[in-house]
Amino acid sequence: MISRHATPSPSAAVLRRYESLQVGLDLIDQGFTLIDDNLCLIAWNKTFLRLFDFPQALIYVGSQFEELLRFNFDRGEYGAGDPEAYIQGRIEIAKAFVPHTFERVRPNGTVLQVHGIPIPGLGFVTLYSDVTAQRRAEQLIREQNAMLESRVAELSAINAQLREALHDKEVIASSLHRSEAQMRLITDSMPALIAYSDHERNYRYINRGYRDWFGLDPATPQDVSARSFLGVDTYTRIRPNVMRALRGEAVTFEYEVLTLGERLRIVRTTLIPEFAADQSVAGCFELTFDITHERRSHELLVQAQKMAALGQLTGGLAHDFNNILAVILGNLSALGEQPAARSLVSEYIAPAMDAARSGSKLIQSLLTFARKQPLETRVIDVNTLIATIEPLLRRTLPDAIQLNAVISETPAIAPIDPQQLQNTLLNLVFNARDAIDGPGEITVRCSVSRLDEAHASQLNLRVGDYVCIEVQDDGCGMDGATIARVFEPFFTTKTPGRGTGLGLAMAYGFAHQSGGTIHISSEPGLGTLVTLWLPTLAEPTHEPATPEPQALEPNASSAACLALLVDDDPGVRQTIRRMLVALGYSVIEAESGTEAIQILDQTPHVQLLLSDIVMPGGVDGRQVARHARARGDIPKIVLMSGYAPDADQLPKVLLLHKPFTKAELEAALQPGDS
Repeated sequence: MISRHATPSPSAAVLRRYESLQVGLDLIDQGFTLIDDNLCLIAWNKTFLRLFDFPQALIYVGSQFEELLRFNFDRGEYGAGDPEAYIQGRIEIAKAFVPHTFERVRPNGTVLQVHGIPIPGLGFVTLYSDVTAQRRAEQLIREQNAMLESRVAELSAINAQLREALHDKEVIASSLHRSEAQMRLITDSMPALIAYSDHERNYRYINRGYRDWFGLDPATPQDVSARSFLGVDTYTRIRPNVMRALRGEAVTFEYEVLTLGERLRIVRTTLIPEFAADQSVAGCFELTFDITHERRSHELLVQAQKMAALGQLTGGLAHDFNNILAVILGNLSALGEQPAARSLVSEYIAPAMDAARSGSKLIQSLLTFARKQPLETRVIDVNTLIATIEPLLRRTLPDAIQLNAVISETPAIAPIDPQQLQNTLLNLVFNARDAIDGPGEITVRCSVSRLDEAHASQLNLRVGDYVCIEVQDDGCGMDGATIARVFEPFFTTKTPGRGTGLGLAMAYGFAHQSGGTIHISSEPGLGTLVTLWLPTLAEPTHEPATPEPQALEPNASSAACLALLVDDDPGVRQTIRRMLVALGYSVIEAESGTEAIQILDQTPHVQLLLSDIVMPGGVDGRQVARHARARGDIPKIVLMSGYAPDADQLPKVLLLHKPFTKAELEAALQPGDS
């Protein structure tokens, strides 16, 4: 044995670097192993031991891969079967040294992702990831911080033992160089920034992520300055956290940073202090993840929840207001037909009826936002529709604003409500027009684009082909605070009298009800780009056949007809009853769906069912209509509503929108299909 005095002790810097790399490896929340060409274990980390619950005695340099397989098989990791056949099969696969990735479930329920990477000339690196805790990221980070602090103390003792156990400088130096290369390969393959800096904030180690994000050279970490690659503003914001770590406190914080190509990322950094023997802080380990996608997904979820809540509130209000307007419009219409009131029609009654109709149109706009407005979907070429309404769009613009329509030659086929799409485009062009003060340009583009997984996830859509409609202007633009609220009903930045604040809200509701979405990109002074993503052709739906009622004879008199009127609002029933009586019907009233079904079961010769859709209780108008259809002897079934949720679930009957006049009711009750 060679004496220590004959061979100089290993370089303290080399040892220090090895120790830093080993500590950094043990901080990684992925397990790893390195086996050589003979399937012998030569390196591992503590996470590997924790994930597999291996006893310490089983894991040592030179452990046979076969021993680990046999131990796992004996404790039931691989289920029942022939142990020798299973083990030999795994060994043959391992000897092939080909990259592989798979997942398996341990008996305790833990799901592990195994990723194997061959390292030419060194062996085979395998990474083990516990993917059961992805939903508990923040809690996991806190737990890891506590674990990392305890590991630093444990590694200090382990390092002392290693220094006492190593005798030969050549073996130590070779082992350190090999371990450094292996560690570099592992940390460079991690989707994170990994670094170590000393107590004076000088970097001693950085992985390849710093090169990918900031163009830095991992071979010269001492030349790296956080202030230079982060920027003065960013570094000033995070400096308090850095100082806390240098005072001995583990910290985790989030911030925005610009990387290569002016790409803005949202990142989460964890700093773990390393303590020297005298308990002073020797340096900090750094682990940084890109959480831009995670934050974007969270913001989309919050926005969707807010808009859903607004939509639910809007739908309920629309129902009540349409009932109110139905009573107002119906009574005004009846009043206008009275001989004594004819002199009042033009001056008092007609303006009141016009105001009620305007209120109804406003309610319809709110229902479009709430996604409660039935869509009359047809398969159309969106390019053709845009070309058709282009002259109309041009006429709405002043001469100083130029309109460009860029339409691809490829048909953009989509199942869509053409009238709603036309209204949406008009609203978007109107908004663009109002954003331009003086001369300007508005461009409308239509194409078919495919959303990959990354872009679809950002828009909260499925991967696939979509019709992409863009409306771009060079107007005043919007800041982030305005963009966050533009889809809210009645929110507007226009001066009073120039808009209701419902244009973008209607566009939002229409896009989402059609199975797509709408996205806005804008900056103050740089104009605005509004993008509609609408799905291409969907599979047609087939509704079950229902028995067809016998149609009324064209010359049948309504005077002998018995009508069942169903509505939970007494004022609405009174108004519509008056209309039906004026049209010659005898009327039976029901104030709930349950009462209506009882009347249908007990009353023969009902020739008209006129029912509201939304009613309290367990039975709504749709169920009443289905019950009436099942009878097969009610010639006319008409549903009415202030709004119609789940219109695709309505039976094939006529839908009459509240409020309506007697003339509109009479037209709906003409002989024909129900």
